[in-house]
Amino acid sequence: MDVREGEVFFVDKPLHWTSFNVVDRLRWKIKKTAKIKKIKVGHAGTLDPEATGVMIICTGKATKQIDNYQAQTKEYIAELKLGETTPSFDLELPMDAIYPTEHISRELIDSVLLSFVGEIDQVPPVFSAVKVDGKRAYQYARNGEEVELKSKKLVIDELEILNFSMPLLTLRIVCSKGTYIRALARDIGYALGSGAHLTALQRTRIGEVKIEDCWKLDDLLLHLENELKPIEEN
Repeated sequence: MDVREGEVFFVDKPLHWTSFNVVDRLRWKIKKTAKIKKIKVGHAGTLDPEATGVMIICTGKATKQIDNYQAQTKEYIAELKLGETTPSFDLELPMDAIYPTEHISRELIDSVLLSFVGEIDQVPPVFSAVKVDGKRAYQYARNGEEVELKSKKLVIDELEILNFSMPLLTLRIVCSKGTYIRALARDIGYALGSGAHLTALQRTRIGEVKIEDCWKLDDLLLHLENELKPIEEN
């Protein structure tokens, strides 16, 4: 294992961890075990704290591959709760509004989801890392400041209903780089004449890398401890 020449690890991000937390933990373990002061470590695509699933983490010279991984198609399993919204569009923040759901049927959901397949325009969540005038959008939002985000074009390749039992709707989503599944939940709720937010999200695939290919974080840390040898620094 040569972390400086470049290693690529597939990790199943734990719930409530930020993507930065995962990268930072791996960097710390590599530096400690290899007895080095510096090592490049980066990831290909952020997952929110309330999400789990596939993260691709690159070290050393392999960090040059990050853009290629980021550009690949993503697949998610998302659980939406209809009739309620939160400011973050997931469980990170408490509910802020309740909407009617009596009119929502499977037939209406089928019809609405068709309008989201193909190229769509999506406005990112205000609680996101999108930069506005040099600051992250979430920094404005957490300070109670208004921030206007521009829509961007995305592609939803597939949108499949896996389960529907009011008020919960579970979807399999295949989409392009840069898609915010939280924002998709918001927009689906609005299109249904109601509201919605995510109650669970798992990224199951990036390109050809599937969730079954991923290390549990604790197992990867133990693997590094067992396999990584000290590196002589120049």
